[in-house]
Amino acid sequence: MRRFGYHYTMSSISAGSYVARIRAALPSLHPSERRLADTILSFPGEIASYSATELAQLANVSNATVTRFVRKLGYESFDQARQAARLAQQTGAAVFRVSASDQGPEAALMAQIAQGRQNVENSFAAISLAEIDDLADAILKAGRVWIIGFRTAHAFALYLGAQIGQIVPQVTVLPLAGQTLAESLGSIASGDVAVVFALRRPVRQLPALCRELRNTPAQAALISDVAPQAGGDLSPFETDLAPRWRLRVQTTAPGPLFNHAAVLTLCHILATRTLERSGQAGRKRLLAIEGLHDSLDEL
Repeated sequence: MRRFGYHYTMSSISAGSYVARIRAALPSLHPSERRLADTILSFPGEIASYSATELAQLANVSNATVTRFVRKLGYESFDQARQAARLAQQTGAAVFRVSASDQGPEAALMAQIAQGRQNVENSFAAISLAEIDDLADAILKAGRVWIIGFRTAHAFALYLGAQIGQIVPQVTVLPLAGQTLAESLGSIASGDVAVVFALRRPVRQLPALCRELRNTPAQAALISDVAPQAGGDLSPFETDLAPRWRLRVQTTAPGPLFNHAAVLTLCHILATRTLERSGQAGRKRLLAIEGLHDSLDEL
């Protein structure tokens, strides 16, 4: 099919994510189909909850237009397209959770606060203090602590590294700027501890990284909001990494962005328990750091 000087094939349109298919098809769409596409792209997650008739009414097009449109995207039926949208919601694409809500800002704020509180409570109903203390003790004994996180999770890795770094001297947060992962992983030694954040949406290399970490002599901890596989107790990352510590947090949110209150709370409690269990050695290191702050007049 050729339109506006570009060449499109069904194979190019039907490849990729749900939104990618719509964008690839845009130049080839008739006006009514383009109006439907624009409606969906404004709130792409809405198709997950609408019927074909409801979507047609929303875009002011016919049911036949909806049917032609989803077939141009490479789906056999509207239900198959809706299932693709639901899958995108589940895997974490924020754009698929944006909705045309008429909820006021005050109500939306209270919903976010309530959900954050609920995430913390639900997460720590399944995470015991004994697990956290066991990991804290391993961190205190480790030759080096490796903390790994990508995208949003990198911010939490940096936070945890900064907090624990006040207590133990050898902490490395990955990935390092200007260095490949292989260059860092090759330095992991027996007695080290690796803390891996696997938060949605994970980067493609994370499963391979988990498998490589499994082959190192380090003990591993996994902090993740990825749900277990259907019918199983383990998430894909737990299977790849086989961690000694599995700390699963909830990041459910009433809006398009994940609520990471439970992740930050876990980082705070882990760092706090590491400090508390470090005893005199930890306090001595904190005093030395504070003395340097005074000498350098940094704070």
